[in-house]
Amino acid sequence: MLTIHLFEFSPIMENSYVLFNESGDCMIIDPGCYDQREEQQLKAFIDQHKLTPRLLLNTHCHLDHVFGNDFVHRTWKLELHIHPTEKLVLDFAPDSGKRWNLPFRNYDGPLHYIRGGDTIRLGTDELKVIEAPGHSPGHVCFYSESQQFVIGGDVLFRRSIGRTDLPGGNHSQLLNSIRTQLFTLPDAVRVYPGHGESTTIGFEKKNNPFLNGGDR
Repeated sequence: MLTIHLFEFSPIMENSYVLFNESGDCMIIDPGCYDQREEQQLKAFIDQHKLTPRLLLNTHCHLDHVFGNDFVHRTWKLELHIHPTEKLVLDFAPDSGKRWNLPFRNYDGPLHYIRGGDTIRLGTDELKVIEAPGHSPGHVCFYSESQQFVIGGDVLFRRSIGRTDLPGGNHSQLLNSIRTQLFTLPDAVRVYPGHGESTTIGFEKKNNPFLNGGDR
């Protein structure tokens, strides 16, 4: 069984996740730790709970979700898993950082490509990779069928959706991804997004203004 721990990192207030099991193995998803204080906060949690990091995953590669990739790689020797279409987004992230006055050291280690339908395993626990492009070209979500949750990145938020005005964004594609890939999950599934509080599939079906009453 996976336990989910959330950190809110960087001036952009991005949600970073550590998922760990009873054996003490863990995966780090979208590490957004920007400065040394936040890096040490992540490391202290892992050390205090005696966790062993096994996987580094990105839902997508916008700068706020990749700030901490290099730190995680250097600290625990983990190699990054992304969708292949996100490679260009990852490469562009430092330029985005300069434009936002948030310079950072980008990950430059080996890449492992994941696609929709793949299974991410941590011990006996499994996460299914769901492709959900629109916010970014190769955005993926990580779904636990057994525990009924999804690490959703910047696709679906509580009463909102991901922005599509960044390079590679596509509003109609994002809405289609939500309707065909996320809204087909059970209503009870809890969504842990890339920003803000968690929600459920059922709540968003009923209350999300972007998915009710047409394309807005």
